[in-house]
Amino acid sequence: MRKCFVYMLRCSDGTIYTGWTSDPERRLRRHNSGSGSKYTAARLPVEMVYVERAPTRTAALRRELEIKSMSRASKLGLIASGAVPRGHSRR
Repeated sequence: MRKCFVYMLRCSDGTIYTGWTSDPERRLRRHNSGSGSKYTAARLPVEMVYVERAPTRTAALRRELEIKSMSRASKLGLIASGAVPRGHSRR
């Protein structure tokens, strides 16, 4: 079974971007190369500030939508309570 992760990036303008991936390090490199998404390409560089492991792709997509619907204050609280260094997963 493929590993899936939900992640948040802090963009250079201070905004927060949320997505999902099977490889957080590769995804961060892709974002910082300008080919990760149109949103982050215009706000480089980005920094990974939160990573959460999900049991399945479906669970990762659901969690991504849940986080995207949160207020900025709630997202910042989540980051503060569970920020994980790049390359690691929260268990």
